[in-house]
Amino acid sequence: MVTLLGKIRKQMNGAVLDTFRYYGAKYGMNYGVAIHSIREMAAEQGTDHDLAKFLYRQQVRELQIIALWIADAQRVDSVDLDFWRAGIVNSEIAEQAAQGLLCKIVDIDYLVSSWCDGEDSLVAYAALLAASRSGNVGMQCAQDAVVKAVARHADNHLVAQGAIALLCAMISKDRACVERTLASLPQNRSAELVIEELKWRLEFS
Repeated sequence: MVTLLGKIRKQMNGAVLDTFRYYGAKYGMNYGVAIHSIREMAAEQGTDHDLAKFLYRQQVRELQIIALWIADAQRVDSVDLDFWRAGIVNSEIAEQAAQGLLCKIVDIDYLVSSWCDGEDSLVAYAALLAASRSGNVGMQCAQDAVVKAVARHADNHLVAQGAIALLCAMISKDRACVERTLASLPQNRSAELVIEELKWRLEFS
């Protein structure tokens, strides 16, 4: 961790920090290092699940993101998911969790089913994004997750974007399932955003 912090401090970026402050993305400590640089550090570190869990507990943005990219997805089970879920406190961590770790876990259906059926919109957003990148999520599971998430988060731009990402990934696999999902959505603002985007995606796919 000390070595990683040394690398992080060398790449501290004040302009990025100002952007975080503007958008209200809060962290205990934030050096403003660009995402591509953080991922490079993670790639150099290599997979280390125990270190990842240690780093994720730290209140430092860059260390938490590195943790999500060096964790071993094969060791993440239903119990371990609660640990990773607890750290999803803003949209950036949700996105990095989805891309770096969650999309690679074995039991992606469990993740999607459980995380999209709760009141935490950031967790639902992370699950939907992870499923869109996984390729292993079941079609019925994906359909149910989208409907549940959109119903629970009636006016949420992030959840809508997550649902759009997952449905777009499903089009080439099961277009009919996507159409059934759209027909099953409740009447709310999140559903409107999803339907508006998917209509033209389906038309030109």
